[in-house]
Amino acid sequence: MHPPLCLVTNPHLSCLLQFAHIILLGANLRSEQCLALTCQVHRSISYEIDLPRGSGVTVLLKPGTQTLPVKLCYIISKRWETTLSIKAGEKKVFSFSCQDPHNYFVIEIQKNIDCVSGQCPFGEVHLQPSTSVLPTLNRTFIWDIKANKNVSLELQFSLSRLRQIGPTESCPDGVTHRISGRVDASTMVKIGTFCGNGTVSRIKMQEGVSLALDLPWFHSRNVSGFSIANRLSIKRLCIIESVFEGEGSATLMSANYPDGFPEDELMTWQFVIPAPLRASVSFLQFSVSNCVKKEERVEYYIPGSTTNPEVFKLEDQQPGNMAGNFNLSLQGCDQDAQNPGILRLQFQVSVQHPQNGSNKTYVVDLSKERTMSLSIEPRPSKLKREFVPGCFVCLNSRTCSTNLTLTAGSKHSISFLCDDLTRLWINAEKTISCLDHRYCHRTRHSLQLPQSILQLPLQLHDFTWKLLVPKDRLSLALVPAQKLQQHTHERVCNTSFSYLVASAVPGQDLYFGSFCSGGSIEQIQVKENISVTLRTFAPNFQQESSKQDLTVSFIPHFKEESVFTVTSDTKNKVYLRTPNWDRGLPSLASVSWNISVPRNQVACLTFLKERTGVVCQTGRAFMIIQEQRAHAEEIFSLEEEVLPKPSFRYHSFWVNISNCSPMSGKQLDLLFWVSLSPRTTDLTVIVLAVVGGGALLLFALGFIICFVKKNKKKKITKGPAVGIYNGNVNTQMPMQPKKFQKRRKDNDSHVYAVIDDTMVYGHLLQDASGPFLQAEVDTYRPFQGPTGDFPPSLPPTNSRAPTVKLATDEPPPGSPPESDSEPYTFSHPKDGKVSNGSTDSPLLDAHKPTEPGE
Repeated sequence: MHPPLCLVTNPHLSCLLQFAHIILLGANLRSEQCLALTCQVHRSISYEIDLPRGSGVTVLLKPGTQTLPVKLCYIISKRWETTLSIKAGEKKVFSFSCQDPHNYFVIEIQKNIDCVSGQCPFGEVHLQPSTSVLPTLNRTFIWDIKANKNVSLELQFSLSRLRQIGPTESCPDGVTHRISGRVDASTMVKIGTFCGNGTVSRIKMQEGVSLALDLPWFHSRNVSGFSIANRLSIKRLCIIESVFEGEGSATLMSANYPDGFPEDELMTWQFVIPAPLRASVSFLQFSVSNCVKKEERVEYYIPGSTTNPEVFKLEDQQPGNMAGNFNLSLQGCDQDAQNPGILRLQFQVSVQHPQNGSNKTYVVDLSKERTMSLSIEPRPSKLKREFVPGCFVCLNSRTCSTNLTLTAGSKHSISFLCDDLTRLWINAEKTISCLDHRYCHRTRHSLQLPQSILQLPLQLHDFTWKLLVPKDRLSLALVPAQKLQQHTHERVCNTSFSYLVASAVPGQDLYFGSFCSGGSIEQIQVKENISVTLRTFAPNFQQESSKQDLTVSFIPHFKEESVFTVTSDTKNKVYLRTPNWDRGLPSLASVSWNISVPRNQVACLTFLKERTGVVCQTGRAFMIIQEQRAHAEEIFSLEEEVLPKPSFRYHSFWVNISNCSPMSGKQLDLLFWVSLSPRTTDLTVIVLAVVGGGALLLFALGFIICFVKKNKKKKITKGPAVGIYNGNVNTQMPMQPKKFQKRRKDNDSHVYAVIDDTMVYGHLLQDASGPFLQAEVDTYRPFQGPTGDFPPSLPPTNSRAPTVKLATDEPPPGSPPESDSEPYTFSHPKDGKVSNGSTDSPLLDAHKPTEPGE
């Protein structure tokens, strides 16, 4: 037998739903218990709103934006409804069919106040009806006040000053003020959206105002927080007063932001700045419209200024370092009807204490400069605080901004409004160019920092010199006052500054490296335009700035990308690496190192890795090592061969690396180092040399005696022709200018004069009895000096020659058969017989690097 059902006579749907659930559960309740439960539920969700007649208040309950899954929930009055409107003079009782109506409904309370035909309720504004009688829904109180066209209304915010927010922002506590004004009787303009805890204390508007106060359902606020006052005409759209009591900042926006400011309107902000604080204005975002009449502008009324109002364009730098109250106004224009554009402005006012030295003025003299610019900028910072005081640099003590660029040709007076000057740094650039190679050949320029920069209380970040030369006419040579060290992972630069050298040719990505003082590099030569950047790394750079001195010279053009002149260090290893280390040497680029070795030292050349791993798409990648006194050079294919093992060099030598056009992927990069050790002589070598020399001398004397005796017995005859060295031939390295301009077929520089044997060896026969001709002849002496100041000539990029060691008397493998610099040929007498034996000297076989003899 089923338990008796609970009979419910209350008509409300909420009670029916509650008891339907109980019935389904089969609860055994007496009728008096049902009645008591019904009355209790009804009292917990029933609301009564009674609006007095003539109050001008209207209450509207309507669906809000649902954040939960769709669910049936109704307003229950006399029937089920989704909206409920209560007008002045009405009284209604209602409830909800769900337990969480704040997730489904919102309530708007609007009060219309007509100050044109009636009396305005000036003073503090109250919430009507009180929040205590309203359901726990998200509430919006709206006051729509109409006033005479010649009267302004002032909203005063006493509970909490307001902070303006952007269109995508929201207030942390959910309490929001939305304020609008009137342009005419039918057009509303949005002044802005505001939260609490700001600086805005008053807003004045002409002709009328609308204020909407949004309160979340969980907020217990029961006062409006503002009052209304009547004021004289302000003759503009609105005036916003912002009061600062200490350091801080405020972000404000023009009316209708981010939409367009009303056409030909005027809006003013008044700022109250207590002594001794200073204020600066920065425009964060702005745009201008297309004007047909007047001009869009901002105007400042600044205390103490003799030119009030001061007028600025929106794109100008705005005033800063202002003491005392000031006004800022935005003036629109008459816009083009076809293409009006948009005038809008978002700006920030920063207020802070003046810093020590903020009243000090620094003069930056760029009057004698023509191609130099200087920028003072904020350095990147990870500092995060609730309020970070602004850091401004001021031009002429009034125009302040976070960035300032000074141009050449003038003197500039600057000051700083900043709590910490380490938050700023300096970047500068200067161009040195040669327009006509005839006038700047061999001229020099000192790359030193101007004193006007060093006297500023800021850290220099970068100073860049752009060095420009005529293409294919001149090249550049950098000579430091102190030898430079190349920054590598094996030996890092730990000085307070470095030089960063990179190509300045448009479209060329070539970085030669980072260099600091205290190394072994005496000179850096580059083929084309470059930029040299002095970058500082420590605040104590100014104490070490005297070490900074670099000289650039314009020199004859050469074809290598760069040539480094290096003096080996007797104490430390000298680490060197190819340009573009991270990205690889550019295609078809060539770079050389001229490494000097002291006479009493021996150099050990070591490469970091065994193979380069480069794969050429076109051409060949080569490395040439050539000692300047050993009359030999070694050529290595970087694509196919193993790099040389550590080898000893007793004389100064060249290292040249030439790239091919590599395939995508592995690029060419090489790192090597040179270390010195004292030169030692082996006693065994000395003994063998003495014994061998004595034996050779005895053999030579015996040969001469036999030869003389033999020639006494027979008539002297002419022997085969021999050649005499022609000393006028150009034997210099390929990059050196030619000594003569004639072609091979047009001159006799390659011809050897032919003489008799007796004329060569006649001085050995002076004691012989036979007659002979004796003539004065020059003798050949082998070249003992260095090969010159230019790197070794390169093999053709398409050569497939293996690694060889070449005698200096012969052309390298793969060289053209004939050139203007070929040293000589032979000329023979018409009646003489010439030996048909081969005079060619075969090339040495490919070999691994070994320790060469002296």
